[in-house]
Amino acid sequence: MDSVYDLYQRGCELLAHGDHQAAIVPLSKARDLEPDKASIREALGRALFHARRYEGAAEEFRAVAARTPTNDYALFCLGRSMQLLGRHREACKPLALACSLRPEREDYRLYRDRARRNAERA
Repeated sequence: MDSVYDLYQRGCELLAHGDHQAAIVPLSKARDLEPDKASIREALGRALFHARRYEGAAEEFRAVAARTPTNDYALFCLGRSMQLLGRHREACKPLALACSLRPEREDYRLYRDRARRNAERA
C-alpha cells in the first residue's frame, strides 16, 4: 500500500505534467486517508478544475478555505469554479475575499468584477 506522501507526490507529478485526469486518482486516495491536509485538497482541487470537474473542484477549494480562510488562492479557485458552474452570485464572495487578501492581483479583480456583472444580470 502506498503512503499518503507517495500518493500525493505521484498526483503532483501527474498534475505538473498536465495529466489532470490521472492525477485525480492518487490525490483522491491521499485525501481520503488525510482529509484535513490542505495541501492534498488544494492539489486535488487543481486537478479537478483542470479536468473540468468544477463541482468537485469547488468542494475541495471550499474545504481548504474553511481550514485556512486567508488562503487567497483557494478562495479564488472556489470563485472560479462557481463561475464556471454558472453560479455567479455564489462566486462573488470568495472572489471578493481573494481580492481583499491580494489587492495587487489584477486577475483576481477581473474575475471578481465579471462575477458581479453576471450576478446582476441573473
